[in-house]
Amino acid sequence: MSTRNVIIIGSGPAGLTAALYSARANLNPLVIEGLESGGQLMLTTLVENFPGHRDGIMGPDLMGEMRAQAEKFGAAIVQSHVTSVDLCSSPFVVKTSDGEYTTRSLIIATGASAKLLGIPSERQLMGHGVSTCATCDGYFFRGLEIAVVGGGDSAMEEANFLTKFASKVTLIHRRDTFRASKIMQDKVRANPKIEVRTNAVVHEIKDTGKGEVTGIVLQDTNTGALSEIPVAGVFVAIGHTPNTSLFKGQLELDADGYIVTHEGAKTNIAGVFACGDVQDHIYRQAITAAGSGCMAALDAEHYLDGIPETLHS
Repeated sequence: MSTRNVIIIGSGPAGLTAALYSARANLNPLVIEGLESGGQLMLTTLVENFPGHRDGIMGPDLMGEMRAQAEKFGAAIVQSHVTSVDLCSSPFVVKTSDGEYTTRSLIIATGASAKLLGIPSERQLMGHGVSTCATCDGYFFRGLEIAVVGGGDSAMEEANFLTKFASKVTLIHRRDTFRASKIMQDKVRANPKIEVRTNAVVHEIKDTGKGEVTGIVLQDTNTGALSEIPVAGVFVAIGHTPNTSLFKGQLELDADGYIVTHEGAKTNIAGVFACGDVQDHIYRQAITAAGSGCMAALDAEHYLDGIPETLHS
């Protein structure tokens, strides 16, 4: 098999935008979709904050449009997942469950996975009242009571943010002490719209039968007693895990496991670029992921311009 100019690992907004730009540059990119085709937006219902869709667009529909646009300009997309990469020498070697590829440049857009509670009703109601992104979905809960689960700075920040929309926010944490910084804890406790429930875990989210969230059942971690509170939404804010296990020992990662990038999308290895949530633990939005995918494609194009054997055809 001939060596590719560009291989893109991941098919969320970052990966598909990188595919679009590199395809339009006649680099004939290959996109390896990964285990979660389309990324986290495939779990989202209505997306109202992606420019160009004033009435909103369903998450899977948006990803379908982005995929079709990349394919229109010549991107090849394969339904497979990467099992290993070798970045020690060029061309880079990418092994998948179905075969092996070599490439002169690599764009990593494997994203990050939100940590979940692990209860069945959570998965069933994801995108139907259960969310992992307050800035994405908070607007849908105007005037309603909701819950936030978590004890770190992210949970505190999301609880405060959601009071812009919700009539009441219940912050639920499994211990009686928080990992969050003191200043974030103080902001939460000073907010009259937030009630803090400690020593409690979510036992069940209701109501899968109706296909929408109507309440949650909490279990006291000390006594085991169950109690129910009515909420219209549950925001899980217990952290994210970047999908970087393939690259440990080869690429520079930060303390939380995210790929370190500099001067745009460049990593510590020439010819390897990263974009989207795999290197961004701050913004985590579809539009910022898409923007960084564009950056990665342009950076890869500039890199390939300096390689004589690159085939622009």
